[in-house]
Amino acid sequence: MDLFEYMRNTNMEKESPLAARLRPTTLEEVVGQQHIIGRDKLLYRAIKADKLSSLIFYGPPGTGKTTLAKVIAGTTSAEFTQINATAAGKKDMEEVVKRAKDTLGMYGKKTILFIDEIHRFNKGQQDYLLPFVEDGTLILIGATTENPYFEVNSALISRSIIFELRPLGMEDIKELIRRAVYDKEKGMGVYDAVIEEDAMEFLADMSGGDARSVLNAVELGIMTTDRSEDGKIHITLAVAEECIQKRAVRYDKSGDNHYDTVSAFIKSMRGSDPDAAVYYLARMLYAGESVTFIARRIMICAAEDVGIADPQAISVAVNASLAVERVGMPEAQIILSEAAVYVACAPKSNACVSAIGEAFRSVEERGNLPIPVHLQDAHYKGAARLGHGQGYLYAHDYPDHYVRQQYLPYELSGKEFYHPSGNGYEVKVKEHMKRLKERSVEGK
Repeated sequence: MDLFEYMRNTNMEKESPLAARLRPTTLEEVVGQQHIIGRDKLLYRAIKADKLSSLIFYGPPGTGKTTLAKVIAGTTSAEFTQINATAAGKKDMEEVVKRAKDTLGMYGKKTILFIDEIHRFNKGQQDYLLPFVEDGTLILIGATTENPYFEVNSALISRSIIFELRPLGMEDIKELIRRAVYDKEKGMGVYDAVIEEDAMEFLADMSGGDARSVLNAVELGIMTTDRSEDGKIHITLAVAEECIQKRAVRYDKSGDNHYDTVSAFIKSMRGSDPDAAVYYLARMLYAGESVTFIARRIMICAAEDVGIADPQAISVAVNASLAVERVGMPEAQIILSEAAVYVACAPKSNACVSAIGEAFRSVEERGNLPIPVHLQDAHYKGAARLGHGQGYLYAHDYPDHYVRQQYLPYELSGKEFYHPSGNGYEVKVKEHMKRLKERSVEGK
């Protein structure tokens, strides 16, 4: 390292954002994630023993993925190299591999390669790393906000241990805020600022477990607030509210949180919890989710989970879908709320889902069984002469518009696919079908 590079690194360290300056250098300084770095946990023991295998850190932004990689860099005897998948290309990786081979050959030291946002690498780029991970030239540490089982090659997954990082808890965030305000070495303690308890509570709550966002807010508050008469900078609730004017909602429309939120929305409607349904609906709308996408999910839930227990549910859902396309936001949120609440409160039955599923299995297992002749079409050319339709009984010619005859293929005679539940309108359907089936004589 020459003098100019040393000065550049020194200046960057001083002028870097608070979140970067507060980044821990030892495991003991790390806040949160005790489920993976507690003293009795595998990752803690592996880091302390300097016996790491390839790792993938998976979790939302601001939970400490890069922090853990930096801690490893500071404690391991291996060489540590970092690249970002958004900017690095194959040439960069070739240079890393060449240096790693040289280091291993000359000094017997392995190289840890930390790849931030590894999900940004395409399949070819990930495949390039595989042989060097496999032969031990590189120890890979990947960081991703996306589900690695979807975004990282299965070959790399099979050679790595995956650790999921969780959003930080309220007390963890408060501890970081205290360090940020009062730590004179890494934090902003030299500014002689104080933070009020209600302001700290507000920032911790609004952060959503994202350490980076709350530290940025603290830094903004201290740097932009005038000193009071006592000479101190007071971070009050009003100052905190100004620094985070709107909660940042993690909701990437192609990412995990999207699918998790949609899943929770559907399961809440299915589980007859209208309060949870409108909460997850609000989260999706707040984050800018497409109203047509939400409307489609409500229609599917109405058909799949309500069914004939409330035949009006699908009509409400379809009409809501048409209405939101014509009205748009913000009023569309009222329409979607009405539809979601209706579906959530409706009696539930998946009898139609079971019926079509069982019918599909029957077709798959037994193929296209012959259709009874009396049900076949007699109108197309020559069909009547072949006997098609002969013996068919027209239901409307009989009492209650019902006549018993063979409708299923004879090979499936007596088979039942639809089993009405005991919920909602299906109670009447069940009673009605029972009365019909009690007419045991065919043709009556």
